[in-house]
Amino acid sequence: MVHYIALYRLEKKKSEETIEEMIRTSRSCFHRVNEAHNFRSGRNIEPGSDFGFFISADFESRDKLEMFREDPNFERFEREVVVPHTVEKKELLFETEPGKDPKYS
Repeated sequence: MVHYIALYRLEKKKSEETIEEMIRTSRSCFHRVNEAHNFRSGRNIEPGSDFGFFISADFESRDKLEMFREDPNFERFEREVVVPHTVEKKELLFETEPGKDPKYS
C-alpha cells in the first residue's frame, strides 16, 4: 500500500473562502476516482507554514497511483484548482506495509 501526500504552496494572500473552495472541490472530485482510498484534503493550521493546502490518499500500488494521476478528474482538479491558486507542489510517497520492499510497491 502506498500513501501519497501532495503539499501545495499557495499564492500569496489567498482568502479563506478560496481555500475552503479548494477543499470542497478536491473532495467532490476525488470521490469519483476509484484508485484513491482514504482521500483527505485540508489547510495547514500552522501560522507561517510554507505549504497551505494538502491532499493525500492511499493506493494499492504505484501503478494505481499513476492511474490516478492520469484520471480526467485529477487532471481537471490540477488544471482548474491547483494551477490558478498555487505556486509549488511537493509530492511524498510512503510504503505503509511493514516488511514490504518499496521497489515492489
